[in-house]
Amino acid sequence: MKASKPSEGMLGQVTAVSPLEITVDQRLVLDEDFLLITERVTRYEVSLTHSHVYKDETPTETATKTTQTALPDVLVIREGLKVGDAVLLLRMQGGQQFAVLDKLVTP
Repeated sequence: MKASKPSEGMLGQVTAVSPLEITVDQRLVLDEDFLLITERVTRYEVSLTHSHVYKDETPTETATKTTQTALPDVLVIREGLKVGDAVLLLRMQGGQQFAVLDKLVTP
């Protein structure tokens, strides 16, 4: 069974981001060619910037106006991987590819 190299969980550390490089046990360095990246470890940001058009009606006139822009900054939901991050890897069967499942955090 072990000769078929079944999938196995392991821990790694991000040593470079662009291009992505992860080191496992200080002896195995994995570059992007060997890594499968899940959505969970990629940067995700949302723009909530908005303004509204409205009619300002007075007894003598009606004017179309626009509100000031609200929430101009981008909201970051997930940071993505950074150098020094600990990650959970799953070595795929056969041992040629590794899925980066998630980033490990301290409680």
